[in-house]
Amino acid sequence: MPRLSFGSWVEDAVDWLQSNLTWIFDFIKTVLGGMYDGVNAVLGGGEPLLVAGIFAVIAFWLRGVIPAVATFAGFALIDSLALWDEAMATLSLVVVAALITIVIAVPTGIWAARNSRVSAALRPVLDVMQTMPAFVYLIPGVMFFGVGVTPGVIATIVFAMPPGVRMTELGIRQVDSELVEAAEAFGTSPKHTLTRVQLPLALPTIMAGINQVIMLALSMVVIGGMAGAGGLGEKVYAAITQLQVGLAAESGIAVVILAMYLDRMTGALNERVSPLGRRAAAKVAAGARRLKFTHYKPGTAVAMTGVVVLALVAGGLNIAGSSDSKAAQADASNVGQGQKINMGYIPWDEGIASTYLWKEILEQRGYETGITQLDAGPLYSGVARGDIDFQTDSWLPTTHKDYWDKYSDQLEDLGAWYGPTSLELTVPSYVKGIDSLEDLKGQGKKFDGKIIGIESSAGMMGTLNKKVLKEYGLEGEYKVVSSSTSSMLAELNASIKKKEPVVVTLWSPHWAYGKHDLKKLKDPKGAWGKGEEVHTVAHKGFAEKAPAVAKWLKDFKLTEKQLTSLENEIQGAGQGKEQDGVRNWLKKNSGVVDKLAPVPGGAGGSQQGKDAGKTVNMGYFPWDEAIASTYLWQNMLEDRGYKTTVKQLDPGPLYTGLAQGQLDVQFDSWLPTTHKDYWNRYKENLVDLGSWYGPTSLELTVPSYVKGIDSLEDLKGQGKKFDGKIIGIESSAGMMGTLNKKVLKEYGLEGEYKVVSSSTSSMLAELNRSIKKKEPVVVTLWSPHWAYGQHDLKKLEDPKGAWGKGEQIHTVAKKDFAKDFPELTGWLKDFKLSEAQLASLEVEIQKGGAGKEKESARRWMDANPDVVAKLTPVGS
Repeated sequence: MPRLSFGSWVEDAVDWLQSNLTWIFDFIKTVLGGMYDGVNAVLGGGEPLLVAGIFAVIAFWLRGVIPAVATFAGFALIDSLALWDEAMATLSLVVVAALITIVIAVPTGIWAARNSRVSAALRPVLDVMQTMPAFVYLIPGVMFFGVGVTPGVIATIVFAMPPGVRMTELGIRQVDSELVEAAEAFGTSPKHTLTRVQLPLALPTIMAGINQVIMLALSMVVIGGMAGAGGLGEKVYAAITQLQVGLAAESGIAVVILAMYLDRMTGALNERVSPLGRRAAAKVAAGARRLKFTHYKPGTAVAMTGVVVLALVAGGLNIAGSSDSKAAQADASNVGQGQKINMGYIPWDEGIASTYLWKEILEQRGYETGITQLDAGPLYSGVARGDIDFQTDSWLPTTHKDYWDKYSDQLEDLGAWYGPTSLELTVPSYVKGIDSLEDLKGQGKKFDGKIIGIESSAGMMGTLNKKVLKEYGLEGEYKVVSSSTSSMLAELNASIKKKEPVVVTLWSPHWAYGKHDLKKLKDPKGAWGKGEEVHTVAHKGFAEKAPAVAKWLKDFKLTEKQLTSLENEIQGAGQGKEQDGVRNWLKKNSGVVDKLAPVPGGAGGSQQGKDAGKTVNMGYFPWDEAIASTYLWQNMLEDRGYKTTVKQLDPGPLYTGLAQGQLDVQFDSWLPTTHKDYWNRYKENLVDLGSWYGPTSLELTVPSYVKGIDSLEDLKGQGKKFDGKIIGIESSAGMMGTLNKKVLKEYGLEGEYKVVSSSTSSMLAELNRSIKKKEPVVVTLWSPHWAYGQHDLKKLEDPKGAWGKGEQIHTVAKKDFAKDFPELTGWLKDFKLSEAQLASLEVEIQKGGAGKEKESARRWMDANPDVVAKLTPVGS
């Protein structure tokens, strides 16, 4: 039989869907993510014990006193295990997935029950959905929706759908046909026959189907955890991959409590909504002779009142807690200002250590962090899609070569932080005569013909199978057992306890070499290749999203001693306490945080200036370099403990305000030409603190596609081409006076051209509009200006020097400024920005958009932390 390439067809179909229907997947992800976030905000937002009380009231309403007490005890146990947030996340996922499944399954089951052809068509589809390994659903889920909640919800819906459809169909088909015929005989419409006869009688069976939907949804939590859905699934998955028996037991108990609660409550709900169920419950209550109070169930109104009261109390406490938290956050000096950074890691020791190290560092710097444990494939896919910002455990160029080759166009390598590493096969030291890979040949029986490996997806496993075994003639004699890192270590540990021979895959550095007496088998033929580097890899655009973090990661380095000691500290802290281990390590290695994540102003970024507390009133007119420099200084001064105010004014009112002392300083005086009139008028009441940028230039500019216009001389006789207009800026600007009084006259352009006074923004808008239409336009512009980076423009040459010489941009303050702000005066006199610095600052502000100038300047400062320390030095 010829090879049927079914798998390749599926991959081609997936590639086509990814290329052409991304907008649909993004929409679905947004909707499902929003639903999950909403439910999780409700379930996880209140005080745990009060929410547990709400669950207990619902149990009291549906089942009675004893189940209510057991419910409260169960959820209190989850809280005491420090798994409340994870449990509520899991419950939220189950609720969302179950609701969507029920909304689809019940109508589909009704349709199948009333139409035999539909039933026949659905049966094989449901068979596939129910028997296909659930892991298979995660593959397209991750590819289409990335890692996170959405693929978990999708996989859960598909897996849980069949019993809902089948039980609904079964329930309706089992309704006595004579009852249906009787209803029809009395003239009941098909719609009313369904709603008044079939559905009420089929409700117990339908509710049993809904119960199964919910149980199957809950059974998917671990699989969802593998796709980054979080919750208890992630905890169980972490326990499995890291062989943490205690964490597995605790997480498993939490899952069992949720399962029992959902099972009992959905089962009891049938008694409330089904006539048959209510009748059966009434018989049980009537037959009870002893302990009648245990069978008491409050009315719906009473139960609802209890739920509402507890919900209001929980919500009120949550609001109060949030206010306190926000107040604390506002008082704290931080760089991240709450920005969310998502990290992922493979459960390898250096990955765990470096990830939790950066989690702690980023949180100390004011960022909010999220961490997801994944296998290598989903991790690289998640980073490539941008669902995960970065991961710190890329072994390149060998181990993770396949993933890098597949996703390199969507990834950014932030550099190696550790290396070189080495891959090796290792045996315990008591295994005599095995010191090299060559010594393994002919010794297969000693090791039961097995080499204990790690995850099959790891690149070193491919190298071992394809190269190392072949190079040393070990093929056929040894079978490489794929497992997981934790399973490999468990097998190594068990063999050492029994003094049995074992050969395992391992790498350096690894804490196992410190715990056990092991031998690295020599590789005289170099089959493993050269040592690798451990890299930090982020998604494309991460440096723009979080420039400070990207810079820190590019400079990130750990020595072997630092890494191994960090790993051992985390091992000592125990399961689920990785961040505690990191904190203990940081206490023993003071200064590491400031070295790895430097911030403006030195340690903590909160060094105060000598005049901290004083208020500096700054003014600016809306020119780009003025906006950039003003908001840069506002951020820096606030970092140094000053208070600031910022006002936007035209040049005339701004200079007047400075001269009268209503404003303290402004950073955009173009001298000696553009602002000459203002300086001459007010100079007795002003002080020039010096130039921070220059020389500048004023010019007329045209798009590069305007041919034959390269000089101011070329404009003469070409007025019709430009509709007789030169697009200017504010009429109050000095360059507008120079243009009208000198430039036009010098080049004989008077009468032919009219200078249109507008505003800087209007001039730029006209330039942008003309370029889009490829129309000729001539505008006033100056250097430096970000427009030269955004558009392909020509500065018209000025052979006659009509514009005058280039100017300097000065800082100008009120007359008594040095007396009022001696420290700041010193800083401003030394203030300098290069053309590259100013241009990049202006570009960052343009990207941030109107109204976010301060935040944009802050991002630029984060990416250039040394600038702040240089411009505003404090201390000795």
